[in-house]
Amino acid sequence: MRSYLPSYDLRAAASLEEALRLLAESPGGWRPFAGGTDLMVLFEAGALSHRRFLSIWGLRELRGIEVTGEAITLGALTTYTDVLRHEVLRREFPLLCRAAAETGGVATQNRGTLGGNIANASPAADTPPALLVYDASLELISVRGVRVVAYDRFHTGYKQMDLAPDELIRAVRLPRGRAGWMQSYRKVGTRRAQAISKLCFAGALDVVGGRVRDARLAFASVAATVVRARQAEAVVQGQVPGSELARRAVDALASDIAPIDDLRSSARYRLRVAQNLLGGFVAG
Repeated sequence: MRSYLPSYDLRAAASLEEALRLLAESPGGWRPFAGGTDLMVLFEAGALSHRRFLSIWGLRELRGIEVTGEAITLGALTTYTDVLRHEVLRREFPLLCRAAAETGGVATQNRGTLGGNIANASPAADTPPALLVYDASLELISVRGVRVVAYDRFHTGYKQMDLAPDELIRAVRLPRGRAGWMQSYRKVGTRRAQAISKLCFAGALDVVGGRVRDARLAFASVAATVVRARQAEAVVQGQVPGSELARRAVDALASDIAPIDDLRSSARYRLRVAQNLLGGFVAG
């Protein structure tokens, strides 16, 4: 059953300063509302329990993509469409672009934001595996100042984050330097489009002289949070890609992930698909 609209408050912040002030004055009272692609699903289902929202959609301070020699910084309100249209992202960060293309339909891509996808904290989200592979960091802002958190330490449990009630995600920073790496992104869902993932995989291998010099392997929908497969990464480090290494990496993966049974899939299916995707990637 749809929620009753008059029982909700939505206030539009005129500036980032105003938004931060309101969040500080009533921690947990106002909650940020960006593109709304996740919140409106809950609203339509009558399951949106919080009642006071602060729209940050119009804040220019949270928009824009800045490119430097060392990194590319994306404002939290960067949409999936913005990602797909950006030349440097398409060339150097193909996994993030693939994730953006796999997220919903065109309407969702036009409205959904990178910061919102992160703050929603779903372990089945599409962009986080790519962000983990690219060693992303988050710039968090409040009236108390700015702090930077490595993305691989941001999600602390199911729907839990290192984000205070008075903080906003201001930007996502991606260090450059992955060009030339072997890279793969796969989303497995019930349908080819507009489906929540049963499992999502992103991987990147820096192969130099026939051996893996560095590895980044990440999965969604296999644990309480999106995870780096660090045991599998350790196995492939310094080794020659191939079927034997793939077998060893697949064996190690059981220590990295903890799939569950739910409405979308079974733990057994998720584990098998994760093993297949990882094995195929490492085998080359």
